[in-house]
Amino acid sequence: MQKMTIQASKLNPSFEETLSAHEGCATMAACFACGACSAACPVEKVVPEFDPRKVVHMAVLGLEEELLKSDLIWACSQCQSCVPVCPQGVRCSDVVKAAREAAIEAGYVDRDRMVELGLIAVVDPGKCVACLTCVRLCPFAAPTIIDEGYAFIEPELCKACGICVLECPAEAIKLAPSLEQRGSQEA
Repeated sequence: MQKMTIQASKLNPSFEETLSAHEGCATMAACFACGACSAACPVEKVVPEFDPRKVVHMAVLGLEEELLKSDLIWACSQCQSCVPVCPQGVRCSDVVKAAREAAIEAGYVDRDRMVELGLIAVVDPGKCVACLTCVRLCPFAAPTIIDEGYAFIEPELCKACGICVLECPAEAIKLAPSLEQRGSQEA
């Protein structure tokens, strides 16, 4: 079992309150670490360092910087398997979502890092023929054809579903493997 030392100087006591204001996060302090969320989490099975209750506890403790800088919050697939099993009504996936928003807002992660983590698809302008296939098929309206004559994927709208990657006839769109995919390939 790995020991963790927490330094009081690195805690932000208002972090829990900040995240609690996000939709679905009001009950996170009620978590008593029973492990139901972890048992139901498919990602936890393939990404050993990911544990939904760890994310919740880091938020409650005020480990803001440590949590927001880590890849932990980006491993979650947002499947919400953790939600119905929690006896306390803690919505771990919503806490993760709020932490992601906070990480982006605080500048801990940028577009390039999100691309590396497999969270945003990207277009190779040299291969794109502006055929509009990605524009028509994306359920999130993330791709658009820009003035330069190729598709561009809006990072805020991309959900990394991979539809555009699979359907692009020019094979101009790439999506890096997510932490979950990498973990399942190693398993």
